[in-house]
Amino acid sequence: MDQELNQVVQAILIASDPSQGSLHQQALEYLSNIQQNVAGSWRLALALFVDTNPDGARKHPPQARFFGLQVLDSFLDNRYEPLDEESFTTLQQALVGYIQSEYVYGQAESSAPFMRNKFSHTMTLFFLCTYVEQWLSFFTDLFTLIQLSESSSQSSFNPHVSLLFFHIVLEISGEVADVIIKSARHWTAARQTRDGRVRDAVRERDAARINEAVLTIVANSADRMSQLRKGELSVPTPEKELSTAEEVVDWGIRTFASYVGWIDINLTVTPTTIPLLFSLLSDPALPIRLATCAALTRILAKGLKEPSDKLQLIKVLSLGEVLDALENRTRSEQKARGEDTDEGEESYREALGKLLNVLGLELMKLIDDCQLEEIRSEASRMLDQCLPVMLRFMSDDYDDTSSTIFPMLSTILGSYKKAKKVSSDPIEESKRSFLTSLLGIILQKFKWDEEADPDDMDEDDKAAFDTLRKDLRTFLDAVLVIDQELVTDAVRTLSLNTLTAFRNGAPVKWVDAELAVYLIYIYGEINKTGGKGRAAFCQAPQIPRGEDRRKFDYSEYPLTSHGEMLYTMSHSGISAYPNRAVAMQFFETAARYGDFFKVRKDCVLPVLEAMVDTRGLHNPHSSVRSRVFYLFHRFVKEDKHEISSEVALKLINSIRDLLHIQIELPQLEDETQDMLTEAVNTPGIFDSQLYLFETSGTLVSLISKAPEQQAALLLSVVKPLLDQLATSLQAVKGPQDYVPILEIHHIVMALGNIAKGFPDHPSEIPADYSPPPLDVFREVAQAILTSLNAMNVFKVVRDATRFAFARIIATTGPNVTSFIPPLMTNLLAHFELAELVDFMNFIGLLVHKLQHEIFDVLDQLIGPLSDRIMEALLQPVTGTDDQVAQTDTKRAYLNLLNTIISSTVHGVFISKRNEGRFENLLENMERLATDVSDPSSEKAAFTFLGRCVDVWGKQPVQVNGNGSGIAENQSLPGIERFVYERLVPSAFKVLALPNLNIKDGQMLMVLHEIANFLQTVCKTRGQEAYDFFTAVFLPAQGWPQETTVDFATKLRDFDGKNFRRYFVDLVRASRAGS
Repeated sequence: MDQELNQVVQAILIASDPSQGSLHQQALEYLSNIQQNVAGSWRLALALFVDTNPDGARKHPPQARFFGLQVLDSFLDNRYEPLDEESFTTLQQALVGYIQSEYVYGQAESSAPFMRNKFSHTMTLFFLCTYVEQWLSFFTDLFTLIQLSESSSQSSFNPHVSLLFFHIVLEISGEVADVIIKSARHWTAARQTRDGRVRDAVRERDAARINEAVLTIVANSADRMSQLRKGELSVPTPEKELSTAEEVVDWGIRTFASYVGWIDINLTVTPTTIPLLFSLLSDPALPIRLATCAALTRILAKGLKEPSDKLQLIKVLSLGEVLDALENRTRSEQKARGEDTDEGEESYREALGKLLNVLGLELMKLIDDCQLEEIRSEASRMLDQCLPVMLRFMSDDYDDTSSTIFPMLSTILGSYKKAKKVSSDPIEESKRSFLTSLLGIILQKFKWDEEADPDDMDEDDKAAFDTLRKDLRTFLDAVLVIDQELVTDAVRTLSLNTLTAFRNGAPVKWVDAELAVYLIYIYGEINKTGGKGRAAFCQAPQIPRGEDRRKFDYSEYPLTSHGEMLYTMSHSGISAYPNRAVAMQFFETAARYGDFFKVRKDCVLPVLEAMVDTRGLHNPHSSVRSRVFYLFHRFVKEDKHEISSEVALKLINSIRDLLHIQIELPQLEDETQDMLTEAVNTPGIFDSQLYLFETSGTLVSLISKAPEQQAALLLSVVKPLLDQLATSLQAVKGPQDYVPILEIHHIVMALGNIAKGFPDHPSEIPADYSPPPLDVFREVAQAILTSLNAMNVFKVVRDATRFAFARIIATTGPNVTSFIPPLMTNLLAHFELAELVDFMNFIGLLVHKLQHEIFDVLDQLIGPLSDRIMEALLQPVTGTDDQVAQTDTKRAYLNLLNTIISSTVHGVFISKRNEGRFENLLENMERLATDVSDPSSEKAAFTFLGRCVDVWGKQPVQVNGNGSGIAENQSLPGIERFVYERLVPSAFKVLALPNLNIKDGQMLMVLHEIANFLQTVCKTRGQEAYDFFTAVFLPAQGWPQETTVDFATKLRDFDGKNFRRYFVDLVRASRAGS
């Protein structure tokens, strides 16, 4: 075996050195083979680990011995049957011998300390598969090794073996009882059974002795610690001895904590245990204090059947008083440290907070769940004693400590809310006093740290503070439910006092200023009884229906609390506070509550001035500008009717310098990425700047009463962009000229957004309508079309052009239709399949906005477009991306068809150019209507077919006697044959498909649409359809006469809602019986 051992050692050394080339891979494969054949290699592994030289030193290097333990772990893990006697004896003797030589008489792997944890795990695995039936004396044998001969200068217990014992018990608890560890690994019935048998055996045979041993060693080492600290023991190395004693106590308490949850509480909680734990709770050694907190937490959380037992446990522990004293002491120490942070001591306060949290949760369980009034009353009394301590923890400057009691607080407030719902009695004074104190702490915790800089913070820190504010908002909402007046008054008072002080020139810290504005920002959410719209801010009477609210004078009516806060904020000058976080919160708040400025119009100008100057749009920091671009847009859009034409003109002039295009080229990660695509899709300042272009259009639109001035103003805004567009076109010499190409894209998008700022062209022109500057928009459209003509090979330019024209057409209506034919020609000159969806959406918009004006273009386009789309839908799907793309294309196509059939241009389907394709179109729709794998498209297909029947399926109009009748209905000859022979049978075919899932909500919508389709057929064809169903179709399907007549009668006579309900019930009943 020595030769084989040497070979394995050499392989391990080579495997740990990648520079060995091919030998490295060979060594890895050789070792992997050993690990995969543990049944035959475990003896070799055991020898690797335990063999010694003649001088007693370990024979093999640490990495080889570690590998040996790994192989032994593989051999022992997941073994649920006893070992054969010879294997058991070999392992037992070798491992016990190793403990004696290394831990009792040796240095406990001092040269390779990582081996200790690995060995304790291996011993645990050996224990798990032998303790129940083979090694019954496991703990007895271990206890024997722990005990030392009496000595005045040494501990009574071997510290090395004691620590090994602790680690093994910790590992055992983790394997058989730790819920987190057990849930993280694969569940097997065999392991579950084995773990249960081990727990039962430990409880029956050794639990009392394990607990006694742990506590005895801890108490002995604690005494030794005390003596060493006082200098009462004469030892060669007192510092080392003290460190060892502290380590033993620390791991001993951790071990105790690991099993308190799964052995008898009467063993772990005794008259000697509690004093020991409480003494260690204040030990100078931080690890011991933390371990003791964890142990007490485990004891408190232990499940007990009887509420009286849990209450008695809490009484015995008396943690309320202890935590009160410790919180006071640690808080005093914290204050004494001042700016010097001691993270260790803060972690101790955090641990104390967690302990209090568990105490509070356990008391709340007794209060909420126990039926015995005596127990509930006593638990309530004890909880009341904990509340002041909880509030002190919550007010801690360190958020990690503060948040430890959040679960307890949430449960308490939840209980208060329940009590509020079932009783209309006023809240008890003691509870109101608690809520008042809590509210003060919540408002205080809402503040930023004075030393923090929100603009230069780590993202994780900023996210943590955002999360804290959300949690605090939850508590604020809960208190509001319990006592709304308390919360609203406190928030209002704090906010108004701070803003008034600032306006009067008093010094105000930036965190207080930000909080005052933040509270106004969230007030609309927390004030549940406030009205909506203008009523949330002004106590005005309800305006009669039909009266224009914009002409109503709100200024004479008093403000609500929220309105008062917003008014004070607007006139306080707080936006000028020299801190960006304050100004940004001001802008966020103003933009959020646009309705307020409709009742106090004098507040509009101060907000706009702040947004436009260096506080907002002209701020030197791009992150501020980027956000204010959007907030300015939102504010102007919401309150545009409160902005006079004079103010609008000033605003446009003040933002002109910001309406220039800047190009940002991204860093490509690899050569496969397209620069233009990545530049357009990568978020940047331009995406925010588009809001500013739209806002400029909105501001120009406000000068509608002076058309010439409006046209000149709009031209002055777009002319620099048009000039830059022409310059960029000349600069493009090839596809690598990214900057000018992107300039063209950005300018076209900007022009589209300027048009977007104008109101949509009305479908019916009112008498007082003032059209937008059409000549300017025609010039813009021509410039965009010219750039497209020159640049249509670039997809980003085609995308931008579609967007811009969609917005221009929405603004100008049919006044730019002359540009549509050349636009379509250029868009389709270079066309990618991926553009189909956007292109069809664009066509749908044109149909909706232009109606008859688009007929000729659509007449030429719809046939080839349908062929192209059906060809794409028939392509084989090779992956998820293809499936998604095909589904999106199909749905966009169906949406376009339904838009056309519902418009005044539905005649394109049967025009001279397209009439030959119409039946093929119906056949394609029939195929989509019977595909239950895509219910959304199936429903849309039936919608289209139903509308076709409604448009062209009516009976021909009879002419009068002299032959001069007027054909009011556009009937399509022969369509009834297609309906009766193809479409109606297809509809009923869907109902019989085996993969039709009637329980699916989407499929239910399909059934509703089929019902609508059948009713459309019946109503458009009249008696003919009724006769068809009763005399031809349904009898041919084998329907009984009575059911046939009942169905056809309801189809004819029921309204849509009742027939849909009947139809679904009929289908459901028929499938249940099949």
